[in-house]
Amino acid sequence: MMDGENMELVGVTHVLDAITFWAQNVKDDQAIDNIRKALADKCPTAPRVLGSPNPQKIYGAVFSEDSCWYRCKVLQQTDNGKAFLQNLIYGKKVRIQKKSVCLDGTVLVQAFQGNLDIGEEVLKMKFAKFTLPGSNREGPMSVRALQESHCPWPQRVLDWPGPQGDGDIPGSTVCMPKLRPVFPDQSPLSMKEKSKATAQHAANLMKKKMDQELVEENQRLKAERETQRREDQLRDSLSELQKLKEETANYAKEAERWKVERNTLQNQSEQLEKHLQVSKQEVQAVRGQLKKKEKQVDKLLDSAVAERFCRLAEGVDSLRGLRERNPGNTDSDSLTESINIVINNSISAPVAMEKLESAWRDYSLAQEKLKACQTKEQLWDLIDNRNKVRGVLTATVESFLQEVECLPVRQRMDKLEEVSSSLTAVFGPASMEGDVGQQAFEQFSQWRTQRSQLTSSVRDGTDKALQALCTWSENVGKFFCLSANTVVGVNDIVDGVNELLKQAENNVAKELDSPLSVGEQNNHETKAVSNAFHKVMQHIQSEQSLLSDIMEKYLLNTKFKGEMLQWQNASPTPDSLFSVKKRIRSLRAQLRWRQVEEASLEEAEDFDLTEILKKKEEIAETRNTLFHEIGQERKEYMKLSAVAEGCCPELPLLYPEADIHSHMSSGGLVVKSLDRDMFDAEPMKELSGRRPLVCTEFQGQRVILKGYTVNEEAEARVLERTTQFHRTRTQRESQTDTGILPLLALFFSKSDPLAYVMVPYFPNGSLWNVQAAKPLTASETVKVMRGVARGLQALHAAGVTHASLNPNNVFVLHRHQGMVGDYDFIKTPVQRAVDSGMVAGSISLVAPELRQTQGTPPTPACDMYSYGCLLFWLHAPGFNGDLDSGSRLALDISGVKLEDNLQALLSKLLVCVGRLTAAETLADDYFLSDQ
Repeated sequence: MMDGENMELVGVTHVLDAITFWAQNVKDDQAIDNIRKALADKCPTAPRVLGSPNPQKIYGAVFSEDSCWYRCKVLQQTDNGKAFLQNLIYGKKVRIQKKSVCLDGTVLVQAFQGNLDIGEEVLKMKFAKFTLPGSNREGPMSVRALQESHCPWPQRVLDWPGPQGDGDIPGSTVCMPKLRPVFPDQSPLSMKEKSKATAQHAANLMKKKMDQELVEENQRLKAERETQRREDQLRDSLSELQKLKEETANYAKEAERWKVERNTLQNQSEQLEKHLQVSKQEVQAVRGQLKKKEKQVDKLLDSAVAERFCRLAEGVDSLRGLRERNPGNTDSDSLTESINIVINNSISAPVAMEKLESAWRDYSLAQEKLKACQTKEQLWDLIDNRNKVRGVLTATVESFLQEVECLPVRQRMDKLEEVSSSLTAVFGPASMEGDVGQQAFEQFSQWRTQRSQLTSSVRDGTDKALQALCTWSENVGKFFCLSANTVVGVNDIVDGVNELLKQAENNVAKELDSPLSVGEQNNHETKAVSNAFHKVMQHIQSEQSLLSDIMEKYLLNTKFKGEMLQWQNASPTPDSLFSVKKRIRSLRAQLRWRQVEEASLEEAEDFDLTEILKKKEEIAETRNTLFHEIGQERKEYMKLSAVAEGCCPELPLLYPEADIHSHMSSGGLVVKSLDRDMFDAEPMKELSGRRPLVCTEFQGQRVILKGYTVNEEAEARVLERTTQFHRTRTQRESQTDTGILPLLALFFSKSDPLAYVMVPYFPNGSLWNVQAAKPLTASETVKVMRGVARGLQALHAAGVTHASLNPNNVFVLHRHQGMVGDYDFIKTPVQRAVDSGMVAGSISLVAPELRQTQGTPPTPACDMYSYGCLLFWLHAPGFNGDLDSGSRLALDISGVKLEDNLQALLSKLLVCVGRLTAAETLADDYFLSDQ
């Protein structure tokens, strides 16, 4: 068992041989880093080594992979045992337990890496063998021989196996150091422990006494707080009792007042009862008079009067409906209201907007100069100039943002959209062509004032006549109301009723027949309204454009402000990227070593399947971790690229070792940390006729690695063409179906002249395999070929001619999604276009113009011819004929029956001149009819 109290934490700084290493005590995680920083500070200024270095000395040197200083020693031969121990513990923290101290000061320890006993691992790998000196005093490994040897540790011997791994054949010998004797003045460990226990006992007694005093003090304070709490409760209770007494007295006074009011109400009730008796007698008298008045009013209800009332009632009802449909809020009224909203509440451009545009121009110019800079000598002056311009821009941005935040831009945009929709619904769409003049609003206002005056005059006459009739009706009601006293007599309701009816009939008829009511307008009036409408719509669109520009600038400058706040305390650096790269290097070394271990286990005579399977699991875990870190590296590159493209274009030049420029120039496609030997790949012999293809797994996805043999010139061409193809797809990633096969990565092998392109693996996903297994239906064909057309549209828009569209290079996903595959990035478009694989069944996919003239560069129109041939082949897979018949299809000789819309589309694709483009093909009825 290990004694935990005797364990120490040390940092391994040098490995001497298979059982010996140098280490230093460390107190925290920064200790080893401090050692490296010390080497980085001292070594660059130290004198250089002249002549041949001494193998017995320790030197400082720069490691080319990470440009860091390390302690090193010149070796004359490869020591596998030392390499094993160095890979196991070098640069790491290990736990050690001291066993003894040698005469030369060497400390013998038992070392652990986690729960792993390092000594046992060295013995297990047969890099050393533990033996004891024999009884033969004269033997080659006797005690005397060990003492007389040059080895400073003659106590035990570890025999190093030879290259064949045979433990019986002695190899290099490593000697154990001679132990240092124990001196008398050294205190025994038991005495030290006893003194330590006594001190601990005294400290415990002192702590116990202090805890007792603290408990007593807490109890005293608790009693005082309880006493104070009770006194406060008593005081609050007395105060509450006094308030209750006062409220009781007030309630008694209120009760007395309510008693007096009750007596008063009772007296009033008795008086009202007496008045009610008198009123009943008066009602009897009024009923007798009512019978007399009824006979007099019967004269008013003759047939002529009733007919006039009916006609007037119909007219009033029509007029009411007209006013309800247009209750003063006519089209001109809504236009007037819209004009007031647009003109009076408009938002003008912020004051800081002009200064902001000027500041942005200066900043963009400074950034462009930084991007164009090629030397560090000019860089710092350009950075200083950019920072000054940035300071001015930052202040201007802050002023602009504050000004915009005070404006109701969003509410104003919503209101303008509401007004625009309302006016368009009433007057129809507005034409923005031409200028209606600055007098449009004034002319409309004059016309509306005249119209309003005329309308008011007519309506006022009608309202007065009907109001007079209403007054007469009220008098009739008062006259017949027997429950109220009235001064209205019979003459008041009989005399003048004919005049009232006549006046009301004339005014109602006049308003109903008025042009204002029927909506008639002359040409002048129509032009005034139309000009005002078009003018206000021009104002709306102009202000909407301004507000959109303000919002766009607000969002852009808000983002800029956030970036400035992010980097105001520290400039962006690739430190995180360097950390990831360091972990990748470590994982690559671990992966290579474990692969070597696996090979050794497989070649060993004592074949152990369990150990081999365990080692394979370790390799798979290490590989997955390595791929994860490579994914993190790509994310770091994306962050740095975004910063370099934005606020810090100087970043690639400041940190050339980060190689940010390569990532940016390839659109993130190139991954230099990848290498062929990292993958557990399976060759695809059936597809490797032209170039090596292997199937493997990367970050949980099945992929294919396509190998291209390249030299320096070909490497540049492959990089250029793959980057162009990759950017074409990434620029359309916002679309759900880009129609282009994604390129996942590009890397160049470090051990052979091969470039590898990584693409997704779709088992039996080519159009050829799908048709061979289960041909697509007509509706599925439309969906798949729509995706292929979209892919061609994207490539042609980017200036790329595919020139290799064939059934093996079109992929089908889930039988409804089609995409264009990649092409041979070594070949030119001319070479790809006349390749032997450009056939579908018996149909040649090469455009007629390419067959007629050899060496003619293919164009997007050639791709569309191949596309048309593929589309025809999908509907007629057994066709055996010639599609090249001049300017028309030879469908009449094939006997193939096609749908009308398909035949119409093919007739515009399989022609020598005037073929449809990809965009025009997508807009054809053949694809639109299926949506």
